[in-house]
Amino acid sequence: MRLLVLLAIVTGCSSGDADSSATNRDTLSQRQRDSILAQSKIPGARGVGAAMRVADSVNARVQAQDTIGGP
Repeated sequence: MRLLVLLAIVTGCSSGDADSSATNRDTLSQRQRDSILAQSKIPGARGVGAAMRVADSVNARVQAQDTIGGP
């Protein structure tokens, strides 16, 4: 019984650093992960690549229009 109480106290007092260290280890951005996925042979991976190209095209068009409009 004492062991269970001690275990509950130790677990309750943990600082939660394990979650933050797991997050810090992941250094790839979402774009990099999507790019890796798009180059894989997983079914549907070509769709990810096509969606990225469309998003890039739309972003380029929006930036061009913002530049033309200017302040």
